[in-house]
Amino acid sequence: MAVIQVERKPLSLLERTYIPQIVGGLRTTLRHFFKPNVTLQYPEQRPEISKNYRGVPTLVMDPNGREKCVSCQLCEFVCPPKAIRITPGEIAADSPNAHVEKAPQAFDIDMLRCIYCGLCQEVCPEEAIWLQNQFSMSGYTRAEMVNNKAKLYELGGTLPDPHLKWDHKKAAAEHGNGH
Repeated sequence: MAVIQVERKPLSLLERTYIPQIVGGLRTTLRHFFKPNVTLQYPEQRPEISKNYRGVPTLVMDPNGREKCVSCQLCEFVCPPKAIRITPGEIAADSPNAHVEKAPQAFDIDMLRCIYCGLCQEVCPEEAIWLQNQFSMSGYTRAEMVNNKAKLYELGGTLPDPHLKWDHKKAAAEHGNGH
């Protein structure tokens, strides 16, 4: 195997003193020194969030304060990293929401596994799960990063529901129409 050596041109006296490199570095420093500051003082200053931002998934209630989730488990099945765990539960017959098939007994989202893809929101037939614009989640332990049902409703709150689906079903059930 032949080894090819490449001849390098010798450095000039000015290049051997490193003065051109020092001047180039100082020029870059001075150029940035007089520019306006681009650093945000987080958390006092927050960055602008796009309207299409996909943040923390949460559960929302309807305007009457009822759970919209009916434990269909579609979000759990479609979640690529399997971050959502739902335990379906039954609704008591004497409950005001007895016309709903079922409600989640437990609903957990592991935020350490969540990849914020938005598939859970897209697949939800009841519009019960929404991605909020919150982008800073932190915790000291892994357990703190698992949002349970109560925490998900606290983060999500109540969203307007133009359909009022459960009110229509309840009215139909009270009148004996069945639908």
